[in-house]
Amino acid sequence: MKHARYSAIVVDEGKWQVAHCPELDVTSQGRTYEHALKNLREAVQLFLDCSVAPKAHRRRHEPILTFFEV
Repeated sequence: MKHARYSAIVVDEGKWQVAHCPELDVTSQGRTYEHALKNLREAVQLFLDCSVAPKAHRRRHEPILTFFEV
């Protein structure tokens, strides 16, 4: 099986860590950072397995992470 690399944004929401994959717009959660990433991996795998055309759901470019001030 060919592996693909995706990014994850993890946000601390108090009792939960919320993990989001921006390339596929898939989100999951867990009580710890590690558990949130594990659950996100599973959610992404299910998304790709259930998708009729997985490549159609991928964005053309990797997300850009930057910061700005207000």
